[in-house]
This record gives sequence, C-alpha cells and structure tokens, in this order.
Amino acid sequence: MALNLQNKQAIVTKVKEFAKSALSAVVADYRGITVNEITELRKAGLKVGVKMIVVRNTLMLRIIENTPFLCLKETFIGPTLIAFSTEHPGAAARLLKNFAKNHKKFNIKAAAFEGAILAASHIDQLANLPTYEEAVAKMIYLMKEAAIGKLARLLVALRNQKSETA
Repeated sequence: MALNLQNKQAIVTKVKEFAKSALSAVVADYRGITVNEITELRKAGLKVGVKMIVVRNTLMLRIIENTPFLCLKETFIGPTLIAFSTEHPGAAARLLKNFAKNHKKFNIKAAAFEGAILAASHIDQLANLPTYEEAVAKMIYLMKEAAIGKLARLLVALRNQKSETA
C-alpha cells in the first residue's frame, strides 16, 4: 500500500517524538520473518516498553534526524526494523536478542545508546544491563552484606580483645 505525503509526514512526526524520548534503539534485518512473527514480536515489545517500526529506509532516515540515533543511518540497508526502548536501555536489545535465538534468519545489525553506535557483537552488553529493579536489589544486597561483614569483624575483634584481657 503506497502512502501519500501527508501519511508519511504523520508517521515521521509521530515516530520522531517517540524516538526523541527513547533511551536506546536496535536495528535488525527481518528478512525471512513472517508477518505473524513480527506481530508477536511487536506485542512482546509493547509489554516491556519497546516500540518497533518498519518503514522505508528513507522515512527511517527522516525519523532519526536530530535524535541520538543518527549514528545508525549507515545500517538502513535492505528490510530494516528499528526498536526503540523507552523504559530501560537494554529492553530492546534483550527482546531482539531472545527473538533472534529462535529465528536464525533474524539478524541484529547494530544498536545505539547515548548517541554511540554499538556493533552487533556488543549487543550482549546492552542486553545484559540490569533493570532498575535488579540494580536496586543488587545495591541493597551489597549494602546488607557490607553491614554483616562489619558486624562479623567487630565480633571477632571483641572476642580477640576479651581473650587478650583474660
């Protein structure tokens, strides 16, 4: 279905606003993936704060103008899907990485985070970033462990002090 100029402008405006508020973006080649599989991927993405779009590469270039994702422009060759993460920087990378495990034809090209491009080989680093909840839990655990460690050292010191005085 061909889009007229007004529809194209509306798509660019709508997605550009979303892209400006996104924390990261991942670009993938979806060649060989069925429409139903892409639909399921989009549904899964919406649950974790990831918005995916498939449009012509010329529109994609207009969408990423004046955004931190302009560094991805060289990856817009062939059938391209772009996923924007809004809630967590690693959400799109994690979602597409897991999808690619089950769909060998799905190929992650690159990602962008804070204006820098990450090669496909470094997507794992972005995907493995802990979520906010995981980071808070780890920090609480470390603080708790530090307090327990200090208490244990204090008890050992008190025991040593008492044994020296006795």
